Amino acid sequence: MALEPPPRLVRALDETAPAGDGWLAGLPAAAGEAVARRGLTVERVQVPGGRSSLVVLVRRPDGDPAVLKLAPPRARPESERAALSHWSGRGAVRLLEPAAQDGALLLERLHPDVSVRSLPEAKALLEAAGTLRRLWVEPPAGQVFETVAERTGRQAAAMRASADADPDVAPLVGAALAAREELLDAPPAPLLLHGTFRQSKVLSGERMPWLAVGPDPVVGESAFDLARLVRDRVEDLIAQASGAATTRRRIKRLAESLEVDQERLRGWTLFRAVESGVRALRVGRPKDAELLLEFAGWL
Repeated sequence: MALEPPPRLVRALDETAPAGDGWLAGLPAAAGEAVARRGLTVERVQVPGGRSSLVVLVRRPDGDPAVLKLAPPRARPESERAALSHWSGRGAVRLLEPAAQDGALLLERLHPDVSVRSLPEAKALLEAAGTLRRLWVEPPAGQVFETVAERTGRQAAAMRASADADPDVAPLVGAALAAREELLDAPPAPLLLHGTFRQSKVLSGERMPWLAVGPDPVVGESAFDLARLVRDRVEDLIAQASGAATTRRRIKRLAESLEVDQERLRGWTLFRAVESGVRALRVGRPKDAELLLEFAGWL
């Protein structure tokens, strides 16, 4: 069976691939080798799949279902492996293979087509928040994860360049960068965070109703992790006449339910929305950028 990457993955990786990167071209062959090395039987490639990795539904030699995931080195698959190993199935998909020379991840099979996003909005936020809480633990000793300060520092540099090139976004970028500086001045005790948490990253499972997948782990304060969840279903928020008020209520409700400082959550929500918005502009997704920057303007 040809293990070709889905179109959505191809488009997303083309947006971010450095010049001369050949990882995508070599992906079908690498996936075939990873399957053969483990003696797996391929059922199908998950479509539409994600935007950073190839996900293949497989069966192990004993017949048990599993998932094989392959991501380019810039997506930090070994960092994901380390986080999943540390969580050991608590709130997150279980890692079935502690180490691999080829960088592929062999994971517990969840229900890939059933995410928390399929629930009504209020219920989805409740279940997603409960899952996220279980992931917030102390980092392992000698941790090698990127910190929130490091990650947002790289992002801040790109945001400044975007503001210089497009004066229309400069005010929001300035507000987001100021919020970041204030938030990093005296942060709470650091925790291991999912890094890219949202409703679509929480899938239905067998051993637990909901489990998180696809982390890009980072160490820092919980408000940074929760901030991405605030803007879930942003297109629905923008379509509402009361979208700004709904967003403020959502921040308050999530902050209170997870015992996170409300102002810190608002600040990180602003930073992350603006960062995503200017990045969408930079890679040629103006509709996404418009939604995100309008949302950020409410904060």
